[in-house]
Amino acid sequence: MVHRLINRTERLAAIERMLMHSHLGLRAVEIAEMCGVDRRTVYRDLTLLKEVGVPLYQKDGRFFINRDYYLAPVRLSTNEALALFLAARSYAQHGEQPNPHLVGALSKLDIAFPETLAEHVGAVAEDARLQPVDRGFITVLETLTRAWGERRRVKLWHSSVNSGETSAREFAPYFIETTPSGTLYVVGFDMLSQRVRAFNLRQIKRVKPLLSLYERPAARELLRYLAEGSVHEDDGLTHVVLLFSPAVAPRIRERAWHSAQRVELLDDGRCKMTVMAANWRDLLPWIRSWGPQVEVIEPQALREEMTHEAAQIGALYRRQAHI
Repeated sequence: MVHRLINRTERLAAIERMLMHSHLGLRAVEIAEMCGVDRRTVYRDLTLLKEVGVPLYQKDGRFFINRDYYLAPVRLSTNEALALFLAARSYAQHGEQPNPHLVGALSKLDIAFPETLAEHVGAVAEDARLQPVDRGFITVLETLTRAWGERRRVKLWHSSVNSGETSAREFAPYFIETTPSGTLYVVGFDMLSQRVRAFNLRQIKRVKPLLSLYERPAARELLRYLAEGSVHEDDGLTHVVLLFSPAVAPRIRERAWHSAQRVELLDDGRCKMTVMAANWRDLLPWIRSWGPQVEVIEPQALREEMTHEAAQIGALYRRQAHI
């Protein structure tokens, strides 16, 4: 039993937190026991929470929070808010798909900033709001996020990168992760292959929540999975080898650009990066951003793609020179 919460404000915050963390909901008697009060007090508290806008609902004698409409009361310092803004801004710039929820989050951050900073954050959010949104992708993301929070299995329809064939499978989402290149993956236990797998959200065509729940591995196990750099689709991985010039080699070596990278410094000052990628086309925007400072060694198809693009760019500038 939790110690008795004498202060009602403290108790209301505790009840809100309990319900937010409980994906199975709570009965009034359970809340009463945890708060050290009687059930009548709990019912009055729940009524007050509803009146102040907490989206509560009751089902089969249990109380739940509707996570689709819940606004978490988060207090941020200016520096904390700025850190979140910079992270969100980076994802907005490099993410493969515009995310309206990211725009909404940016819009709400300005309350933590003085006027000058708030004006800048608002302008960035408004600019991001104008980007076209793939509703199918967002629906997949929203459904997986809710299933992750509720520890609920899903049925998903996944399209293979190599064959293009779509297969249906039952899946337990453990977490959603983004790569440095902005690709979103869902990692979890795949019932079809009977192992932990990662799926690119862009390759998931549809997701359906199931009634069955699952036991989530311990947090240390999930962190070990991340530390191993395994967040990639292993549906036929491609060996990608890139050579970076001495001018940018220090920048390449100082951080992790990909979850499955290996970087080696060469005698001439260049560095070689090796990456195992599910789809080398996902790396194209990042490779292009380095311009002539990078050379693609493998695979041959990627090297030919960059050679073709370089020829097109050269032809364009030669044409412009004669105008």
